[in-house]
Amino acid sequence: MKKLLKGGVIVGASGCRKADLLIDGERIEAVGEALSCPEAEEIDVSGKLLFPGFLDAHTHFDLEVCNTVTADDFYTGGRSALRGGTTTVIDFACPNKGETLHTGLARWHEKADGKTGCDYGFHMTIDDWDDGIRAELPQMFDEGISSFKMYMTYPAMMIGDEAMFHALREMKRLGGIVGVHCENAGMIDALIAEKKAAGALSPASHPLCRPAEAEAEAVGRLLKLARVADVPVMIVHLSTAAALREVEAARGLGQKVFVETCPHYLLLDDSRYSLPDFAGARYVCAPPLRKKLDNERLWKALADGEIQTVSTDHCSFTLAQKDAGRGDFTKIPGGMPGVETRGTLLFTYGVAAGRITAERMADVLAETPAKLYGLFPRKGVLQPGADADIVVYDPRGTSCITAADQAANVDYAPYEGTQIAGHIAEVYLRGTCVVREGKILHDRNGQYLHRGKCML
Repeated sequence: MKKLLKGGVIVGASGCRKADLLIDGERIEAVGEALSCPEAEEIDVSGKLLFPGFLDAHTHFDLEVCNTVTADDFYTGGRSALRGGTTTVIDFACPNKGETLHTGLARWHEKADGKTGCDYGFHMTIDDWDDGIRAELPQMFDEGISSFKMYMTYPAMMIGDEAMFHALREMKRLGGIVGVHCENAGMIDALIAEKKAAGALSPASHPLCRPAEAEAEAVGRLLKLARVADVPVMIVHLSTAAALREVEAARGLGQKVFVETCPHYLLLDDSRYSLPDFAGARYVCAPPLRKKLDNERLWKALADGEIQTVSTDHCSFTLAQKDAGRGDFTKIPGGMPGVETRGTLLFTYGVAAGRITAERMADVLAETPAKLYGLFPRKGVLQPGADADIVVYDPRGTSCITAADQAANVDYAPYEGTQIAGHIAEVYLRGTCVVREGKILHDRNGQYLHRGKCML
């Protein structure tokens, strides 16, 4: 049956307008004023904002790391995503050292296919480099993978400057894009050794061992490699004003550089690591939380268009899992949940607070990531022919983030007690309402009402 959403405000990167939206099956049939369709179910969305379904291009579901596995797999992670208005995630398929790219991709398909409620795709992690990996890259494109990730830290994942340069050259030849985790591994290892020798093993040592300079140096080094390779790159989860200065310098030389940040780098600061009773472990992530001045600089960059996307780096662990690092902060699994709260936080502290416009929010959460990762115009925009992925946001009133009221498979909330402006009233995935007033809708057997689809 067709659905007609009447009286809302359509929000897109290019503007907002009051209009009706007609859904036919999984796609948008029409957007316009005073639409009429006698056979459609009419739904009143007066006073509400209609955003394109959000895309989160940086999640880690069902990831084996730090001798454990992330708390959210594709089933619970998909529930959390939908509840937060994210209708599509792009996760990272991660082969282990010595494995082929195809092995990693097949394992991630096994983790995700038929198990999640949101649509999904994959980036491919390159954590090894040899002739075999190079030969596999064209086949990855044939299988729908055109975006890749590399690390400049973590021994199990980093490949070194020479191998990274070769990989960047291949991206230039093949037309792919690489996102890079930028931190100076040697500096971090040296600082960790100093803290351990001094017996400073609490979470408060975590940000001291991964200073802003470690990120900025790695960003600058990557951008010099990319300049010689003549290829655009994405800086993932950028967290500091210092790293942003490196990006500004490269752009001044004519380089194309894309930047992603995360809500926790906009809203939280490193004072969290000094919370009593090991509570600081909840906020251990890499790069770590920074200073309030960094928060404000990133907000300005977001408003000015210097930052292109806001993802979450959703990498969730329970408090019991975080407890593995009591007595040694380096053993705390790094990461936080975030896919459920990204949209409401960005609306509250961005749009409602006057830091960014609603159009900018639609751009960084939907349209630009859809364009970067090959999903536009099917995703990321509310226009005829696009998937009917819609977030109906009611800006009136307030709501509150609590651990007790979340779909993520974790027993704490990084933003516990945070007041939110308005709330997500409904979420549509390819024309089906899958969330209403915070409740994830199910069929009579308690299963997902609408299964996610692989977008590769």
